[in-house]
Amino acid sequence: MRAWKTWSVPAFLAVLYAGTAWPHSHEKGDIQVRHPWSRATPPGAKVAAGYMEIRNVGSQPDRLLSVTSAAAQRVEMHVTQRDGEVMKMRQVQAFEIPARERTTLRPGGSHLMLVDLAQPLEKGARFVMKLRFERAGELEVEVEVQEIGSRHPRH
Repeated sequence: MRAWKTWSVPAFLAVLYAGTAWPHSHEKGDIQVRHPWSRATPPGAKVAAGYMEIRNVGSQPDRLLSVTSAAAQRVEMHVTQRDGEVMKMRQVQAFEIPARERTTLRPGGSHLMLVDLAQPLEKGARFVMKLRFERAGELEVEVEVQEIGSRHPRH
């Protein structure tokens, strides 16, 4: 009986805390967004990038058509491609999300560019982005800001 009491309080607190933890996965229809994150920016920075994994668990392809956020005046979708020895970034109108596959937005590759930031992004802060998919519709995700120079989410 005593061992049960010893474990019951920590277990209860863990369950209580888990219910209030910041979500790292968001779903709507066949679309799942995992670990949305960004990097902290230096003072005065006007741009930042957003990263995440988008999974389409459905049998039909979908497309990410647009993204908005109060953290920036606009959010653009970018791909990075190699042109000889130079990496070039270009804006695209949509990201294709194939059926039963995942699309990863990451540093050095496809990403969301937050343009004209409302304020610098600080490590530990969180902000909302609204993603609009062709089939799944709108999905709000909470983005966690990691330290400057992060290469992957740390949660």
